[in-house]
Amino acid sequence: MQTWLADLQQLLAHGDAVVLVTVARAEGSAPRDAGTKMIVTRDATRHTIGGGHLEWKAIDTARKLLRDGMRVAHLRRLERFALGPSLGQCCGGAVVLAFERLDIGDLGWVTTLARRLAHGEATVRSVAFATTASAAEAVLLSEPEAGAERADCLLWDHASASGMSANESANASALLTETLVAREFAIELFGAGHLGAALVRVLATLPCRVHWVDEPGAAFPPDDMLHAPDAHPDLHFDACSDATQAVMQAAPQSYFVVMTQDYMRDLALAECILRRGDYAFFGLLGSYARRQQFEQRLAALGIDPMQIARMQCPLGIAGIADKAPESIAIATAAQLLQAYETHEPGHTASAAHTTTRR
Repeated sequence: MQTWLADLQQLLAHGDAVVLVTVARAEGSAPRDAGTKMIVTRDATRHTIGGGHLEWKAIDTARKLLRDGMRVAHLRRLERFALGPSLGQCCGGAVVLAFERLDIGDLGWVTTLARRLAHGEATVRSVAFATTASAAEAVLLSEPEAGAERADCLLWDHASASGMSANESANASALLTETLVAREFAIELFGAGHLGAALVRVLATLPCRVHWVDEPGAAFPPDDMLHAPDAHPDLHFDACSDATQAVMQAAPQSYFVVMTQDYMRDLALAECILRRGDYAFFGLLGSYARRQQFEQRLAALGIDPMQIARMQCPLGIAGIADKAPESIAIATAAQLLQAYETHEPGHTASAAHTTTRR
């Protein structure tokens, strides 16, 4: 689940009123893309739309809506910010921010959206903004058009050509539609030592699902991770006597990371992963010398040399020499993100796409 949606669901379920802030449109250079979200409560914020003076102004506007919304149902507004002239930020572009006051009455559509995304179902969320009573319309969820299941955020502005000022136009009749997709990618992590634990802690901050595997009796998960109040909701532990079975049961296009403490187990896992061939990423912990040993052993087992060449060993992006578990974890997480964005080239660009309709 996308982290902003999980947080929104939790806050509303506890009876808190919040304002959901969305970058509805990004014009020119802007700190975050369209579709980026922030949640503002009476005394806290979660997530970010880019920081700086823009975010300060957004929080101030959101808290005014929290107060005013106690008397007006479904209070919403759009506001355009020129980043250079009015806010003194160096980006130089402009953004239109959408503000939606939500309370427990919105928990229904939020829960439905969370459930759909958890099942991998792309969903279009439509929100009306207007100066008339139509602004009180409920948030609508619908199926995306066939073939249009990439993340997108569109602001349909019906008054942009009417000669209004920027903020007058922004608050006239408009419709925000965004296609939300399950962006999480599936990571199969083998090895529950210090490195595995450090990597899981980093991955907990990223949009991924982690299946963490080690043999029965392994000292995992660590107590502090298992009982943490903010435990990763998409982390699943698996004490498995035959780890190769976990490889065979993994979904196609999974991201495999092998870092157990047993050479022969690593070799068996590498053979099984490479024979599948339908993985998005395979990384093996080890030095260049270990890679050479594995290349020879895997070739002797009859593995296709082109598959062996796909094996990432040593793990992690280049240029980080420190061998502390935390450093290796950060370098590995960065490499996984690089692989994901290469494997899914449309997911970032499509989320930034914006348009205006008359």
